[in-house]
Amino acid sequence: MYSENVTSIKALGKAAKKLIGQFPEQRVFAIYGKMGAGKTTFIQAVCRELGTPDNVTSPTFALINEYKTEAGNSIFHFDFYRIKDLEEAYDLGYEDYFYSGNYCLIEWPEKIEPLLPQNYVEVKIEVEENGSRLISAKF
Repeated sequence: MYSENVTSIKALGKAAKKLIGQFPEQRVFAIYGKMGAGKTTFIQAVCRELGTPDNVTSPTFALINEYKTEAGNSIFHFDFYRIKDLEEAYDLGYEDYFYSGNYCLIEWPEKIEPLLPQNYVEVKIEVEENGSRLISAKF
């Protein structure tokens, strides 16, 4: 179990590093949170910790973005907010990504939960009353 209270954007890098270190063997991270909770911002921090110099943005309309790390590895960033049904995920070829051995960071995973692999990490981002973010994760 992982839990971190993040009080500033500057602290996201530390939280991302801690998350990756807590689950070193896992590659699929399903990131849950309400609209505006900071899912994309946290994914940006995770991607930086994984070593990508690429511009990390939400793939809201494309559904998936691929970023390359400095070592040449791929990171796949999914945003399933606009998906209408599971058929769209099938058409995307989700299995090729989820079982590739590369990092897969998924926003709005509740839209495709039946398709998530058994060995994914569930990450929750909750906005606290004081504006901080409670980031928790379990495998």
